Amino acid sequence: MTNDDGIEAPGLAALLKAVSTLPGIRVSIVAPATEQSMCGHRVTTREALHVESRGEHRWAVHGTPADCVRIGLFALGLKPDWVISGVNAGGNLGQDIVISGTIAAAREATYHGVSAMAFSHYLIKDLPLDWERVAGWVQELIVQLSGERLADGEFWNVNLPHLPPSQTTLPEQVRCTPARLPLKVEYVSMDGGLSFCYTAAYSERPQDPGSDVEACFAGCVSITRLHL
Repeated sequence: MTNDDGIEAPGLAALLKAVSTLPGIRVSIVAPATEQSMCGHRVTTREALHVESRGEHRWAVHGTPADCVRIGLFALGLKPDWVISGVNAGGNLGQDIVISGTIAAAREATYHGVSAMAFSHYLIKDLPLDWERVAGWVQELIVQLSGERLADGEFWNVNLPHLPPSQTTLPEQVRCTPARLPLKVEYVSMDGGLSFCYTAAYSERPQDPGSDVEACFAGCVSITRLHL
């Protein structure tokens, strides 16, 4: 297990709860020591990577999520059946896929022939986030998706919708494709340079028909097979 929000993130704790109660499962955590959101598939090759033991089968890496997977496979000698990344606090839909450190970890595992899935949770401002509920939903999804065969070079990308607390059962699941339409962006002058900003709220981004954005924004779990 890994993530991009850092080893102490509540989303990783929810993922651990989802996985550790499954029968016959042994979990190892190799996660960034600090938040590495939106770092994409960056890897560290020109400086030393420091790794801290944080308990049994638990390591904090001073690097990126992709670094964590490489460290786990090639420095710590782990031989996982699955690499599971998340649960990210925020959606990873459409164009987010290439920017996301959460997804980069799953992609890195896939390059090395290890089955992988990434979990993210779309957020709506001012709506409480129930990590206990997230753990239950993710457990159901892991059981389901780990039973489906992935072709070589494929991995799962799953986005959970942000629903009111009254919604306790796992929402409808939609198999979909990544949104193609990009986020609308612009740059503004700041401190003698240009600063990136969104021209619209994340929730107002374009929704391609049949896309992960459309499914997740409609209150469904978006499930996408991504390909290397």
